[in-house]
Amino acid sequence: MISANWLIFVVALLVGIAIAYWLFARASKPAPRQHRPDVLDEGAAPAQRNQALIDDAPPAAQFTAPVHSGPVHIDPPAMAGTMAGIGEVIAVAAQEEVDAAQTPPQTIAAEPEAAPVAATPEGDDLRKIKGLGPKMLTLLQSLRITRFEQIAAWTDADLDDLDGKLGAFAGRPRRDNWVEQARLLASGDTGAYEGKFGKL
Repeated sequence: MISANWLIFVVALLVGIAIAYWLFARASKPAPRQHRPDVLDEGAAPAQRNQALIDDAPPAAQFTAPVHSGPVHIDPPAMAGTMAGIGEVIAVAAQEEVDAAQTPPQTIAAEPEAAPVAATPEGDDLRKIKGLGPKMLTLLQSLRITRFEQIAAWTDADLDDLDGKLGAFAGRPRRDNWVEQARLLASGDTGAYEGKFGKL
């Protein structure tokens, strides 16, 4: 049927395309521009009036503040106290930094091998253990470790737990063999101790 009326089919197709093109072309045209009034549409008079007002106005520098005859009380802004406090804190911190910069640098020495501290009535002189300095002694005392017997009874788990509290000194108790030193010192065998670890 299409083959017999192909000419009519082609003409109808072309007419449909032409109508679709016309509709789309018409829809895509921009809307006509509408006029918006402007001050200059009213003529030159309003523009001249506005310019005269601007020209006759005194400059801002000529305005003076009102003069008060009595005492003037000015309330500070709400945040003035807070901001002053912050400023004071910053000033103090800055002064501390300046003071710190002016003091000569001090050299940091290794932990000294000080003279043995006498045993306290509640504990032994733990400083006899080689590798145990004043900082370590303070740490052990804060952990309530004051006797050779306590150190001699340490297990590997105890040493691992202690290493977690030693910071930069972690590993020192194992490396310096504190447990064995404490066993010999607790037993009072000075000869065996000095034979293995050196003179007390």
